[in-house]
Amino acid sequence: MTVTDDDELPERARRAFADHGAFDPDGDGWRVATTAFDAVVGAESRGTDEIRFSVTVTVPTLSAVTADAVADVVEDGWAETFERRVVAVGGVPRANGEFDPQIVIDDDAITVIFELRDGNAARGVDDAKALVDFVEGTYVQGVIPGYEYTEPVADLLSAARRQGNDGAV
Repeated sequence: MTVTDDDELPERARRAFADHGAFDPDGDGWRVATTAFDAVVGAESRGTDEIRFSVTVTVPTLSAVTADAVADVVEDGWAETFERRVVAVGGVPRANGEFDPQIVIDDDAITVIFELRDGNAARGVDDAKALVDFVEGTYVQGVIPGYEYTEPVADLLSAARRQGNDGAV
């Protein structure tokens, strides 16, 4: 989302991103620095107290992060399951929003786009980060055992093993 002169982003929103600690300025938006995936949050004001946030998270398809070949039927089933899980965002955000996200599937990536609105800039920024975390967690939940994974999934699985302290994922 682009912030134009007519839709100047309030200072409270800029402060909320800066104070959060998980975001780095990136052009007209803020890149999420705490995820292994490509995640960007845009924000704009429409001349009201509400700020509209656009959360875009791009994750690799299963076959894009495996060293092994993935059968088309497995890839398709995995993508369908990921999509069903990620649209079930439920009570993750606290703000007003359209939580029927757009899902765009390309050859090597799946992009998930959420929109939400909130008059409380800090809560909106927190919700945007929670949506990114939700997509990342949903992705990791769907990893299929038995494949040799490449980056960034290999690092995510390694971190999960260390966190669980038992070596199993």
